[in-house]
Amino acid sequence: MSDENRNEGEGSQTAAKDYDERTKQFVAKEDIEARAKEAADALDGAEAEALRKAEEEGRSHSHGEDPQVHRDK
Repeated sequence: MSDENRNEGEGSQTAAKDYDERTKQFVAKEDIEARAKEAADALDGAEAEALRKAEEEGRSHSHGEDPQVHRDK
């Protein structure tokens, strides 16, 4: 079986490496602070209701918040 078609199962190392590399590239080329401000502004703007509905829809498929995640609310 070729490496290209190999099933790595849960926790794919190839996918993890690819994600890490693309994330590093994104952080290196983007203005993260500006992106964060755009996102915060969107929550207060015209698309706020659509964003809240999308979050609600996503959460409806969840098994609950990860207890190890701490958010300031």
